[in-house]
Amino acid sequence: MASWYESHIDRQIREAQERGEFDDLPGAGRPLPDHGELYDEDWWVRDLARRESLPGGIPPTLRLRREVEDLPGELGRFRTEESLRRAVADLNARIERARRGLIEGPPTLLRPLDADAVVAQWRERR
Repeated sequence: MASWYESHIDRQIREAQERGEFDDLPGAGRPLPDHGELYDEDWWVRDLARRESLPGGIPPTLRLRREVEDLPGELGRFRTEESLRRAVADLNARIERARRGLIEGPPTLLRPLDADAVVAQWRERR
């Protein structure tokens, strides 16, 4: 004689199904979003932007973090050391504002960039 155990949660789900509470839910019969697509580590940012209808898609503090991460790959677009130093100074000013909570978005722990180190990288690539 096999015994059958139904947990409290399983019973609640079964009873809700019997009452038809899961019938005609939004999205019923449609595939899950992003099913079969390649994994993207920033999926949650896109999802947040979609859910919250954020203008520009990404909160400013996250956009700032992306700019800092992308800077080494964009060093070639700077023609002069002066323009690069201005860009680093601008980034550092925005980093400081973000660290103080003056820019919208999740808190950030970005550290200001070392302008001399960035310029040294720029010179190496030239």
